[in-house]
Amino acid sequence: MPSARDAQGREVAAVRGVVSSVLGMINGGAQYVGVATDHVIESFRNELWPGYKTGEGIDPDLLAQFPLLEEALAASGIATWPMVEFEADDALAAAAQAAASDPRVDRIVICTPDKDLAQCVSGTRIVQMDRRRRTIRDEAGVVEKFGVPPASIPDYLALVGDAADGYPGLPGWGARSAAAVLARFGHLESIPRDWREWTGVNAARPGALAYTLEQQREHALLFRTLATLRSDIELFDSVEDLRWKGSVADVTAVT
Repeated sequence: MPSARDAQGREVAAVRGVVSSVLGMINGGAQYVGVATDHVIESFRNELWPGYKTGEGIDPDLLAQFPLLEEALAASGIATWPMVEFEADDALAAAAQAAASDPRVDRIVICTPDKDLAQCVSGTRIVQMDRRRRTIRDEAGVVEKFGVPPASIPDYLALVGDAADGYPGLPGWGARSAAAVLARFGHLESIPRDWREWTGVNAARPGALAYTLEQQREHALLFRTLATLRSDIELFDSVEDLRWKGSVADVTAVT
């Protein structure tokens, strides 16, 4: 978004962008909406891995808008979950699971293309939406994109790493090799230590992959913990808490 400042001289472009985006969802028919934010960038994962992402390097003008965004969303009547110990992605995972437990809910749409949220996708009931590209990814779409089902996404990320979150994965393990092995075995614990038992796996240099996994198994399991989203966070009592009770005028006044 181009720079914009309010009457107090504060940068508010990102706030306006996010609120306008959520308003676009509501105008498009969304009645039950929740927004998760990283109230602080660090989380419990920083205690597990020293290289995990921090707030270092974030533009101060952008970082200063996080609390302002939370205020604007709440003032607009939108359910807002500022995360401190956990991350915004954890909140989205927890909200999706909680909503899915209500039989009245037909579909849950997670509005982010981030690959770690792919682990939350379930059939065609919990899906990911990339609003910029106007695409929806269901469970079949996750398999098509990554080569593994949603349940294997944390294992996949443990092997290939996630530069955005600050953990490297295992040396020699790329997207193709991780997909080939996990498509056959599903999870790290199920991968045979002897590569000669990798029946039906079409992966380059399987011996080297197996050796690396054997030597760095503890790292792989740690990275999977980092990649696994926490869905045990209590965010709301009922999906009715997510019903938007504001008005377009409320949002317009805020933005």
